[in-house]
Amino acid sequence: MCGIVGVVGSPDASNIMLDALKRLEYRGYDSAGMATLDKGEIQRRRAVGKLAALADRLDEEPLSGEIGVGHTRWATHGAPTEGNAHPHATDRAAVVHNGIIENFRELRRELEGRGYKFSTDTDTETIVALVTLKLEEGLAPFDAARAALKRLEGAFALCIIFRGADDLLFAARQGAPLAIGHGDGAMFVGSDAIALAPVTDRICYLEEGDCAAITRNGAQVFSADGHLVNREVTKVAAAALSVDKGEHRHFMSKEIHEQPKVCREVISVYTDSAAPRFAAPQGAVDWAALDRLSIVACGTAFYAGAVARHWFESLGQIPVDLDIASEFRYRDGPIDPAQAALFISQSGETADTLAAMRHCRAAGQSILSVVNVASSTISREADMAYPTLAGPEIGVASTKAFTCQLLVLLALAALAGRARGALSEDQEAGLVEALRAAPDAMASVLAHEKSIAAIAAEVVRSRDILYLGRGPMYPLALEGALKLKEISYLHAEGFASGELKHGPIALISDDVPVVVLAPRDALFEKTVSNMQEVMARGGRILLISDRDGIEQAGYGVWRSIEMPTLDPMIAPIVYALPVQLLAYHGAVHKGTDVDQPRNLAKSVTVE
Repeated sequence: MCGIVGVVGSPDASNIMLDALKRLEYRGYDSAGMATLDKGEIQRRRAVGKLAALADRLDEEPLSGEIGVGHTRWATHGAPTEGNAHPHATDRAAVVHNGIIENFRELRRELEGRGYKFSTDTDTETIVALVTLKLEEGLAPFDAARAALKRLEGAFALCIIFRGADDLLFAARQGAPLAIGHGDGAMFVGSDAIALAPVTDRICYLEEGDCAAITRNGAQVFSADGHLVNREVTKVAAAALSVDKGEHRHFMSKEIHEQPKVCREVISVYTDSAAPRFAAPQGAVDWAALDRLSIVACGTAFYAGAVARHWFESLGQIPVDLDIASEFRYRDGPIDPAQAALFISQSGETADTLAAMRHCRAAGQSILSVVNVASSTISREADMAYPTLAGPEIGVASTKAFTCQLLVLLALAALAGRARGALSEDQEAGLVEALRAAPDAMASVLAHEKSIAAIAAEVVRSRDILYLGRGPMYPLALEGALKLKEISYLHAEGFASGELKHGPIALISDDVPVVVLAPRDALFEKTVSNMQEVMARGGRILLISDRDGIEQAGYGVWRSIEMPTLDPMIAPIVYALPVQLLAYHGAVHKGTDVDQPRNLAKSVTVE
């Protein structure tokens, strides 16, 4: 979950790294640091907290040199202190690392037995200690790093510089992403292409087990078995690397407001422009022959999968197993190689999801993925990857990536239904027309942002907030609660409305707002009945429904948010926006850090 960067061949190395780290700060912001070579010697600066603290340190104590490594940290092993901040260094080498070294305790004991004195609580220090040991044994820098690499178990991306080697960066990846940027007379390393956007748009991605010797004139990449290999250099579109906030106060606000536009683009890709039909690449899975589908994901992507389960079962008539990725492998359940598994991830590097995907791959299943980053590991390793086309999402709390995931998943469910004869041509045409109206419906919700902001300011006066929904609105209730927890630090829970009387109703009191998601669908009456149970016990209801729903059920509610009238099948996509706005404006009202909430990071690349 950390962000790493490396530069070789630039007289402005420290400033390039600082700018790159700003673009990587979404990956972690507990501490930051960088190291360069100045006249062949390692110089290092580190600071606790967000990147601004490191920038201040560099103003006071600049770093010179044409080669260096930098890091922004999400703490795993060891508290977020300056001593535990990366780069970790000896007098011979400095390393930055993203991931977890699982056998670091064993390595640490071994190295301590050989006289090495550890100064941090981190797993990463074992890497630089191993490299230093190999250098002291007489190995050349690249050979020393590769020898140390063979001792490491776990997931990592790392970048190393060496004393006296002012034209060599060592980079390697295993289970965590790493990109190499190709410049003119300079080369760069970053956790993703966005970090390197100001200096190059020519990128190659290391594959699993790769390591590289990088000089100012190019890179030699070696595969896990030690063979020299070519990794394709691709040109990344400038628009895909744009990360400015524009006129918005926060990235999250910008990304919420981008949804009508990006969703319109997704719909244009996944529907036929000449007819009201869905369209997407086929061939990896024979939907007609499939008896069962597994959907696996984490966090917000898991909730997208939970909505998709309703669609695949109702539109496609395919039974669906839904699993949290971090739990999936450890149930040790049977995996039928004749079936398929679908994995959802914004980054395409989510460690638990990637491990679950490889588990299913090893069992012989066909693999589908719904991913925002087309160059990611999950995208590359799937039999068929369906891009969500949301563009860069910098805010830690996912917004536009979620709605784009829903759009793609709805298209796939409809295609499955068509292939299986469960969805008629007229039904498909009606669904496409309803979906094409979604961006305008989203825009109408955003037009009422001011009134939603006022409601949010009242909601966050409470310490506990409940969200209720039925059917596909139940995952939306979970997602709404997650959003509020993530950025407002309030206790929020989502429940299936019908489960309220099986325990959660004990939480109801007049100081607990209850957000009810109630589109006018087949379950509306039952949802309203559950809402009345809350009101009868003094609960304060915030009803989110369309005009007819509010007129029918809104008497006595505390507050309401009026939604456009929608086809129930697409309601989850549009109803995502008011719960995002409630969370966003609640956090703004509380004064929390919206884009970089405490303890979180955007890309979860460790298990």
